[in-house]
Amino acid sequence: QVQLVESGGGLVQAGDSLRLSCAASTRTFTRYAMGWFRQAPGREREFVAGISWTGVSTHYVDSVKGRFTISRDNAKSTVYLQMNSLKPEDTAVYSCAADPTTDYSSSYPRSWSFWGQGTQVTVSS
Repeated sequence: QVQLVESGGGLVQAGDSLRLSCAASTRTFTRYAMGWFRQAPGREREFVAGISWTGVSTHYVDSVKGRFTISRDNAKSTVYLQMNSLKPEDTAVYSCAADPTTDYSSSYPRSWSFWGQGTQVTVSS
């Protein structure tokens, strides 16, 4: 069974940066596509970024392109989300997801099998 634990969230001002981390328990981490989603109160869960198991291919929602970077370190079984130039509209609970078969660019939450508990990111004006 795969367990995912996010960390790195916090309260920052607009224009600041944060790096989120997601540590996976599985020994087969290198064979899982990984993704980041976010959800604000009253909003549907939104796909943010995904990365293939090799780390070669990535995909981002248009609103974060050029500001966010997803990466992974398979030796550490960890995926990261570097968030720069944060905006108030980025405020949400960010969750990481993993799946052994889904495409890394899938924006549908039901396509992903395993989820972390989420970490809060709040960006003030």
